[in-house]
Amino acid sequence: MSVRPAWEVRENEGTTRWFEFRLVFADGARVDALAVVGGGCVCVEEVRAQPALSLDDLAVLADWIEELVAEACAGSGPDGPGAERRRARPAWPRGAEGRRLVAQAYRAAQLDGADPVLAVMGATGHSRRTSLRLIGRARDEGLLSPRRARR
Repeated sequence: MSVRPAWEVRENEGTTRWFEFRLVFADGARVDALAVVGGGCVCVEEVRAQPALSLDDLAVLADWIEELVAEACAGSGPDGPGAERRRARPAWPRGAEGRRLVAQAYRAAQLDGADPVLAVMGATGHSRRTSLRLIGRARDEGLLSPRRARR
């Protein structure tokens, strides 16, 4: 069994999401389904089965999909109680506090013998370029030693 998000559409304050389901049974039978979640309900848009499903089997499949989609959507996204961003990035303070934390992560990685830029990337959740920019700002503020000795 596999469940994966297919795509997402945001309108005004609501979000509509599509999920693809695939069930493969030991005897070779297979069921592929596309379900949409939006407006507080789950709708099955498309089902392909080999061999074909009976109406009773289809009703059971719809109930099963509803439970799996509810688990996949629980606590995430704009409609859920967590209301997270699309990319899960840890909350990072801005300004002087953020630069101080960047400097701490950088120095801790240096002491451990790890790559300091990767440590800052992991701590902030930002790309390499943005992390280098944050490190540069921490250097400019005097929280890290200068990159090169000036003559």
